[in-house]
Amino acid sequence: MAPAPGMQQIDLSKLNIGQLAQLKQQVDHDLQVFQESLQALKIAQGKFVDSGETVEKLTPSTKGKTILVPLTSSMYVSGTIADTENVIIDIGTGYYVQKDIDGAKDYFKRKVAFVTEQMEKIQVLGIEKTKVKDAICMMMEMKLQAQAETQKASSS
Repeated sequence: MAPAPGMQQIDLSKLNIGQLAQLKQQVDHDLQVFQESLQALKIAQGKFVDSGETVEKLTPSTKGKTILVPLTSSMYVSGTIADTENVIIDIGTGYYVQKDIDGAKDYFKRKVAFVTEQMEKIQVLGIEKTKVKDAICMMMEMKLQAQAETQKASSS
């Protein structure tokens, strides 16, 4: 099997048990990082979906209605919808843009699609790393059995 881009191929049979254990620890760490990244992306995906749904709810009939506007994740202020044809979107790192409703819907759809694509890439990498981990564990088990048999043979 050819290694994935960015990965190097290692003959596990040439590594000793200590090296295999160290490699397994590194793979476990990589899997943990992938899991944390997936979790962060899932949260971002949820926020983009929620924002898109909120924009969908803006109609001319909502003009003048009172809403709670989030200043932070835990602090809201009362506000009134003054414009139902344009919204201001936080595009990250303190930058905001004004978009019409269709532009905002499109923006959030694109962001959801992008985040979903990134999540799928990380899941594929996670599956590959899990296969590597399984191969390492299998090789460690084989080497431990061979070592036990050698000790058993030498003691008889």
